[in-house]
Amino acid sequence: MKVLIADKISSKAKELLEKHEIKVDEKVGLNEEELIKIIPEYEALIVRSDTIVTAKILDAGKKLKIVGRAGVGTDNIDKEKATQLGIVVENTPFGNTNAAAEHTLTLLMMLAKHIVHSNESMKNGDWDRKSFKGTELKGKTLGLIGFGNVGSKVGLVAKALEMKVIIYDPFVKDEKLAEFGFMRSSIEDLIKNSDYISPHVPLNDQTKNMIDKEQFSEMKEGVRILNVARGGVINESALLDALNSKKVAAAALDVYSDEPPTNTDLIKHNSVIVTPHLGASTKEAQENVALDVAEQIVQGLTNGEIMFAVNDVKELR
Repeated sequence: MKVLIADKISSKAKELLEKHEIKVDEKVGLNEEELIKIIPEYEALIVRSDTIVTAKILDAGKKLKIVGRAGVGTDNIDKEKATQLGIVVENTPFGNTNAAAEHTLTLLMMLAKHIVHSNESMKNGDWDRKSFKGTELKGKTLGLIGFGNVGSKVGLVAKALEMKVIIYDPFVKDEKLAEFGFMRSSIEDLIKNSDYISPHVPLNDQTKNMIDKEQFSEMKEGVRILNVARGGVINESALLDALNSKKVAAAALDVYSDEPPTNTDLIKHNSVIVTPHLGASTKEAQENVALDVAEQIVQGLTNGEIMFAVNDVKELR
């Protein structure tokens, strides 16, 4: 059995696979043509977000049984084609939960306080206490779109900060919301009533541009927006217009429609805090997802077990 690791991940993944007598090749940075040439040798492929697993690559993978994503988002993998071919696509839904939640909460607090701008001001030699008056999170309404592993942890900490937390997630059960003590909301009411809005959803046909010009028009004046989920969930042009009109007071972004981002006006906007897709970039998270994806490959190739499939394939081909 042979596994190809096509993106840079923790060495712990290779160690675990080799411990189970699975041969591992690490070939990072290959383009589509290069991957097509070598993928026929492998039963499994491990990627992060850099490698785009196209239909052509999947077609060429005649032995391919599993594509494992060391992370949560799988929009870089052609899941429809994989399903047609009987190739399982798996992600690692738990390994970077804490890292992504902490990053979201860090940005949430930074949106309330002028940490970035006051820091820059002081480094430029100024002592300006009047220009950087912040706002408190206590008593504000946080609207979470999606209440999975990350969203629920963000909500729990926000509740401890005495924020009011409202949830839009048609898939979450009432029992889970009751357990946290949160209110279910329609997407329309969440958009209208939130002081802070943070999506925690995958990117798909249903969620692409789910926050667009129409939604911004319905928001409170001075709303603050976060995105540590997936680029494309928020329409970036509409967000820029809302920032310029002051409808949105500030935004904090970690993910973008194009990465690296091409909307430079948005990135450079004075009311926007940006980080380069760091939500899962902690030492602990990277080790966790590497071990998780390696374990899934081991269980799949040795026992035929499918652990966290994100496409509709019930058994390995």
